[in-house]
Amino acid sequence: MAEADFLARLRAIATHPAARGLMDDAAVIGDLVLTHDMIVEGVHYLATDPPGDVAWKLVAVNLSDLAAKGATPEGVLLGYPIGDPAWDAAFVAGLAVALDRFDVALLGGDTVCAPDGAPRMLGLTALGRSPRAPDRRAARPGDDLWLVGAIGEAGAGLAIARGAKGSATLLAAYRRPQPLLAQGRLLAPHAHAMADVSDGLLIDAARIAAASGIAVAIDLDAVPRSPALSAHAGDDRAARLAAVTAGDDYALILAADPADARAIEALGVGAARIGRFADGEGLTLCDRGTPVPLPTRLGWEHRRAS
Repeated sequence: MAEADFLARLRAIATHPAARGLMDDAAVIGDLVLTHDMIVEGVHYLATDPPGDVAWKLVAVNLSDLAAKGATPEGVLLGYPIGDPAWDAAFVAGLAVALDRFDVALLGGDTVCAPDGAPRMLGLTALGRSPRAPDRRAARPGDDLWLVGAIGEAGAGLAIARGAKGSATLLAAYRRPQPLLAQGRLLAPHAHAMADVSDGLLIDAARIAAASGIAVAIDLDAVPRSPALSAHAGDDRAARLAAVTAGDDYALILAADPADARAIEALGVGAARIGRFADGEGLTLCDRGTPVPLPTRLGWEHRRAS
């Protein structure tokens, strides 16, 4: 069963208003924001990745969901499968580094013993506070689509982790993503809807549009590229399409009224306008004013192998 199909079944029972119809990446009760993300060996990280980096990533991907709600983290709960003692000890050391870096408390969780040889499946629940948590369902026709953060670097970093030649900067983008917490808090008052880019820019923008019942158009040429990424992967259309479908970036995208454009630019967070929302449905893509067919894969979606 594909991820979307499973979520469709869950929506029938997730009727509490805090669940936001399971159309968002966090639950919101008053000013309390709750999110839970898992990372799986062989899916979200490589078995050869250092345990400390895996711990960092587990924390960062959860805090990124809080960033997309403009939240300040309060603490986390860890779900962990005990296994190899040396790996576990290195993971805990890395967890301490990540929690200290982001000033987040470990509040509790659960431990289990996994079968020998089973891929590690790690879970974390993060809790935060936000005076205004933008709802992914609230984008409006006429809104601008904004991007804050880097796109495509983590995808290049994964290739480097698998043995390709490339820079330490790109490798770090994959192994140690940076949740944009401060930027999220600044952007939230201007955002009708906001999400982090975890599965790919195209698929995550399309999810905002679908949740809001409208359409979104993205200008491929307006999506910024870092010098490190261009040097590594080139800058032709194929390279740019690969970047916007790769995922694991943990940038932020938001829908905002065009009247707020100057205010968003004045925040100094490097926001780039990359598209717009409109009446209708679906995603369209153009490059320098020319319509571009959508790639067959918009981003990452979990699907059990047959």
